[in-house]
Amino acid sequence: MNEVFQALSDPTRREILRLLRQRDMSAGEIAECFPLANSTLSGHFKILKHSGLIVSERSGTTIVYSLKVSAFEGMLAAVMELFEVDKEPKESKK
Repeated sequence: MNEVFQALSDPTRREILRLLRQRDMSAGEIAECFPLANSTLSGHFKILKHSGLIVSERSGTTIVYSLKVSAFEGMLAAVMELFEVDKEPKESKK
């Protein structure tokens, strides 16, 4: 879970996730959306993959990235549990 929060802490990685929410994209397509060196983006992809938020598939010389929805579901469940979202509210004392 810590890896997920670390991955989400960076605005570039959050933007990559927003792009992948729309559709699967190649590394080159994603790179066109950022004024960053390919090596910098590669580091972001590595963190996102390590956190389990994205998966990659090689097709020839192209790497295609996809959003891994189950990772978001797990993270949301953990946050809801942390804040006891599913429990009844405590009565306030007057």
